[in-house]
Order: sequence, then C-alpha cells, then structure tokens
Amino acid sequence: MRILFDQGTPVPLRNALTGHTVSTAFEMGWSTLVNGDLLAAAESQFDVLVTTDHNLQYQQNLTGRRLAILVLPFANWPRLQKHLPTIVSAVENLTPGAFVELTLP
Repeated sequence: MRILFDQGTPVPLRNALTGHTVSTAFEMGWSTLVNGDLLAAAESQFDVLVTTDHNLQYQQNLTGRRLAILVLPFANWPRLQKHLPTIVSAVENLTPGAFVELTLP
C-alpha cells in the first residue's frame, strides 16, 4: 500500500509499516495544503492517509472516496509505540474508502 502521513502523524511510525511505501505530507511538498486539497492530492497517489485530525470527518465530505483514512487517537510517539501491533493491524485491514478512528488506551 502507498501510505501518506498527515502533518501530525509521528514519522517514526513508518518503520513499523514494513512492506508499504510511506511518505509524509512534508516530503510531498503538501504541508501547506488544507484538508480538502490534501485529500484530493493524496487520493491521486496514495491508498491510505494516516492522520491525527479528529475533525476531518466533520470538515470534509468523505463519501465516495477511494482513499482509506486512519485517524490515530493522539500524536505522542512514546505512547503510540506501545500500540504498534494494533496500529499496523488497523492499516493492514483498511479497505478503499474506509474511515477508521483508532481507539487506544
């Protein structure tokens, strides 16, 4: 899968997503794009968007998108590290157009 990390997504998470191509919005030159433009750009080149933006589903119409979206509950890398198997599993199980808000303790 081709995965895009939004601005708030901790970059070290990419090391856990072996077998996938992971890029960041910054690396793509998209760090200044707002949500709607970012989604359109991402959908043209990626399968999955990983974000920490909990308001995305309320700010954008996600109906009919091919891009799967995974919303992490927080951006704190030390806390996320404790849940890498759960996060990797969530990514692996995404289907086109899915919107998943991950819940972690």
